[in-house]
Amino acid sequence: MTQTETEYRQVIQRCKDLFLKKNKDYGTAWRILRLPSITDQIFIKAQRIRTLQETGVSRVGEGIEPEFVGIINYCVMALIQLQLAHDTSASSPRMDIPTDELEHLYNAEIGKVIDLLFAKNHDYGEAWRDMRVSSMTDIILMKLLRTKQIEDNQGNTLVSEGVEANYMDMINYAVFCLIKSSAGENPQ
Repeated sequence: MTQTETEYRQVIQRCKDLFLKKNKDYGTAWRILRLPSITDQIFIKAQRIRTLQETGVSRVGEGIEPEFVGIINYCVMALIQLQLAHDTSASSPRMDIPTDELEHLYNAEIGKVIDLLFAKNHDYGEAWRDMRVSSMTDIILMKLLRTKQIEDNQGNTLVSEGVEANYMDMINYAVFCLIKSSAGENPQ
């Protein structure tokens, strides 16, 4: 395993552990959310990160790292929602997903994201390692604005990737930010 793969899998394990613990607390209540609502949740987290990066002040006592974890997990929720779009009962989403099935869905979506990471990492030569965390935050925000526009266009694009690709890219950038933070890089 490469250093990047090891670091990546450690971050994802941390995120998945929290995701599954929250599932025990709340169940899959998030299944009621439509994709634009999940996108807005991700936007709130990314905007808070940017505010904390700019001001350096947190009045609620939580730092930047938990927000990146939240971005990752909300993006996974969105990807799962996309996969389960037709998994409904009487025109409403199936609300209760057993933990083992949910973990399988989480792993499947992350597997696709990791495949994308390896493809892009090969082509771009791990350029993310030389990027600032603040720049990656801005890229996440840009991808959120793109996603919102695609959603506002009912998913129709002329030449662009759809929302799935944007959620996957946001996961990767958030993971990179957490890797850099754990390596001691200031998340500001």
